Amino acid sequence: MTTKSSLAQVAKKLPKDFLAGFATAAFQIEGSTDAGGRGPSIWDGFSRIPGKTLDGGNGDVATDSFRRWREDVALLKKYGVRAYRFSLSWSRIIPLGGRNDPVNPEGIKFYSDFIDALIEANIVPFVTLYHWDLPQALHDRYGGWLNKEEIVPDFANYAKVCFQAFGDRVTNWLTLNEPWCVAVLGYGRGVFAPGRSSDRVRSPDPVNPDAVHPLLRTGGDSKTEPYIVAHSLIIAHAHAVKVYREQFRAAQKGEIGITLNGDYYMPYDDDPANASAGQRALDFHIGWYADPIYLGSYPTYMKEVLGDRLPTFTPEELALVHGSSDFYGMNTYTTCLAKNGGDDEFQGNTIYTFTRPDGTDLGCQAQCGWLQAYAPGFRDLLNYLYKRYKLPIYVTENGFACKGENDLTPEEVVNDTDRVNYFKGNLQALLDAVSDGVDIRSYFAWSLLDNFEWADGYGTRFGVTYVNYKTQERIPKKSSIYVTNWYKANIEGYTSLPEDGDSSASAILVGQSASGRPTKSLVNGHLQHASSSSDRTATHAPFEKSRLQIEVLRRAEDLARREESVAQREEDFATRELMVALKELVRREQAVARREERLSVREKELLQRESSVAGITVSFNFSAVETEADLNTVDRLISSKKAANGNPSPESVSSPSSRSDDTAFFENGVTAHQKLVLDFPDNLHIPSTISA
Repeated sequence: MTTKSSLAQVAKKLPKDFLAGFATAAFQIEGSTDAGGRGPSIWDGFSRIPGKTLDGGNGDVATDSFRRWREDVALLKKYGVRAYRFSLSWSRIIPLGGRNDPVNPEGIKFYSDFIDALIEANIVPFVTLYHWDLPQALHDRYGGWLNKEEIVPDFANYAKVCFQAFGDRVTNWLTLNEPWCVAVLGYGRGVFAPGRSSDRVRSPDPVNPDAVHPLLRTGGDSKTEPYIVAHSLIIAHAHAVKVYREQFRAAQKGEIGITLNGDYYMPYDDDPANASAGQRALDFHIGWYADPIYLGSYPTYMKEVLGDRLPTFTPEELALVHGSSDFYGMNTYTTCLAKNGGDDEFQGNTIYTFTRPDGTDLGCQAQCGWLQAYAPGFRDLLNYLYKRYKLPIYVTENGFACKGENDLTPEEVVNDTDRVNYFKGNLQALLDAVSDGVDIRSYFAWSLLDNFEWADGYGTRFGVTYVNYKTQERIPKKSSIYVTNWYKANIEGYTSLPEDGDSSASAILVGQSASGRPTKSLVNGHLQHASSSSDRTATHAPFEKSRLQIEVLRRAEDLARREESVAQREEDFATRELMVALKELVRREQAVARREERLSVREKELLQRESSVAGITVSFNFSAVETEADLNTVDRLISSKKAANGNPSPESVSSPSSRSDDTAFFENGVTAHQKLVLDFPDNLHIPSTISA
């Protein structure tokens, strides 16, 4: 059994300021893609295209963390972690993305409130500026990362806005997350947004090329675009760092860097050709970005393979890039065996495999085909990076997706033994690397929550917390208990919450009762009964308190949404009432118009009868007489004719279709037996009736 003294001895290996926690990314958890003033990102539309994600899922809801962020903070606080790594959504802060586009105050407030809540919970915010979700407007406007001249100043401006808004509370910054994935998966293989490649089935040409920016008039070019994009990413990173160092560091006293993905590549066997294959794979995966930033040039092998397809830095750019990270940010998941051969440039013209020459696998297979557990490779990679780049290492992502986990019930999924074993091996490897002399400053387990796993959709789960995507319920898995237990056991001064000093809270997370006896595992977010009534009281009360706090927050949010819904329904009802009243008025207006029309016809008939009684028979086109003024005109003409001719005897006369003299209404020399000519203007009319 591990004793307190042995735990204290191990804890000396990691100092008090070691940052330990969990990590997420904005697009993978926030949802609410059209709420709070957010503009669309390239992943919004891409993930909605049929076939782009394995299960057809998209980021519209994800884990609903834009609305449930208080619940997420409460969960972090319950776990007792010291730090939380998350990313900002560029298009939530600047919806159109550009340096001349407006900043969204709702987006600033959202992240500001979130950061404040973390700090209040004694959790250090570790912020990533860019985790793949480029504003769609910038991609459409000028080609996004393909256009270095435009994207670099836009990214620097976005970074400056974030430093100004949050830098008084944030002292740990990452500019970019895994630029290799942006360039290769987004512009080389076409499986990530924006989905560009040379494969015209996967990346078709636009239907109307003339309607898009010239850089986007084909579906992509895997031979050139990934290297152009990577070059833009590196220079944009360097400019953001320059802004921070020159304008904000003195006052804010923070650190800034980049985090790179990269797994370890061991030679397949003792063949010298396979030994060089491992280094080639590292050059194309890690050295592509790390060498310019930390060593001042692209890897020699990349230059040999790519020739003039690899962009070059100007002297001014290289001076800016070289040394543009205060530390080495490390995202890593697995180890592969590298064999000489193959024609995949992005793999350094090597062949990757998990299968040893004897036919056995390196380790436990994950849900995703590219990941197996192999802790010794993690230790080897930490040593390789520290010896090559000679800067402190921040491990910003490391995690495992259990195979078939999405098919399990909540009661089954919390027993994530494969993930626990993965963390057990890798965290020990981290301690071993520290013993080797590697300077490691942080470890962020990926991920706090099951979430939207990019092209895999929701079927691949990396979370230490199970998420029911239908109800958004969060349920801790055993791995969350193991990781938080390890943090407490191996980091100096690490304590768990709640802050009232109740020691049983620590026991809950480490899987022991306050008396030291084992408790049962978590099921549906609740601890099973301990071995005695006193243990049950001691262990369950803090967990129940946390659960109740989450329930209060959830109900408060639900109530606020219901109140907002009722207010909207009341407003809609008032509008509908006005519409009904308006339609009723229109109906009455139409009825009056019909009555007016019938009355006009009767008045015309009466006028003809009056003329007949007066001894004059008038025959003319009554369809031209349509208004009251027209009738008055006819009446005056008849009266005038009677006065001039002494009441002539009846004579049937007809009105000509037109008259030759507009000022004359009667023929000269009319007698009792001559025609009475009454002519009327052709433009007599009444207004159209009002329709509903």
